[in-house]
Amino acid sequence: MAVEVKNEIQSQPGTEPAAAEVCSVSKRYKIYQKPIDRLKEILFLDKRSFHRDFWALKDVSVTFPKGHLTVLLGPNGSGKSTLLQIIAGTLQPTVGDVRRFGRVTAILELGAGFQHESTGRENVILYGLLLGITEAEMQTHLPKILEFAEIGDFIDQPIKTYSSGMVIRLAYACATAVNPDVLIVDEALAVGDIRFQRKCFDKIEEMIAAGTSVILVTHDLQAASYASKAILLSKGTVHMQGTPEEVIPIYKQIMGESE
Repeated sequence: MAVEVKNEIQSQPGTEPAAAEVCSVSKRYKIYQKPIDRLKEILFLDKRSFHRDFWALKDVSVTFPKGHLTVLLGPNGSGKSTLLQIIAGTLQPTVGDVRRFGRVTAILELGAGFQHESTGRENVILYGLLLGITEAEMQTHLPKILEFAEIGDFIDQPIKTYSSGMVIRLAYACATAVNPDVLIVDEALAVGDIRFQRKCFDKIEEMIAAGTSVILVTHDLQAASYASKAILLSKGTVHMQGTPEEVIPIYKQIMGESE
C-alpha cells in the first residue's frame, strides 16, 4: 500500500529532474503446471526444471518526470500493474534497476495493506508507520484524512465493515495526506462515485502544482488526455511513449486488434 524510499541517486546535471527512473527492467514469473512441480524442483536443487518462464516485463526503460502526471496505457496483461509494483518497491525486478527520488505512496489495489480486523483509525496510524512516520505526526494528518475520506464515525469501525468505496476513499486520503514526492494510482479511481473521482483529480492537480509526480494507470482516455506524458505497454514491452495526443490513437488501434 505504501512505501518510502529516500533519495537514492541524484539526477544527473543538465537533465530534466526525474521522479523515478526504470532502467532495463524485466520481471520473470515461474509458471508451474501442478503445485507438486514446485516441490520437485526444490528436491532436485534446480538441476531439473518443472516450470516455464513467463516474462511480465521485458527490458523496460522509462523515466517519470518530476512534477508531472504520467499515464500508463495498455491492454490487460500488458504489464502495467507489475511495473507500478516495481516502481513502488513492493515487487523486485528479475533484471534491471529502479531509481526513486523521495517518498513514494501507492494505491495499487482495493484495500491492499489495510488490516481488515483493525479500525480505520488504527490503519491510518499503521500506514504512517510503514512510511517511517511517527504516530504523533500521523495524528496531525488525521483531520485532513477524515475530511477527504468522508467516512465519518466509520473511522472507528473495522475495515471489514466498509464498502469498497469507503476503503478506496480512506486509502486515497492516506496516500495524499502525507505529502509524497511520487503518488502511484492503479485504476483505484474507477471504484469511487463521480463526485469523489472529481475530488481526487482536483487533488492530483493540486499536488502536481506543488511538485508531486503522479503515475496513473487508467482505461479512461479522457483522464489520460490530461497527462503530460503517456507510456503505452504491450506484451510486457514499451510499445510507445510520448504525449497523450500521440499515444492514445495507437492505444485505440491495439485495443481494437485485441477485441
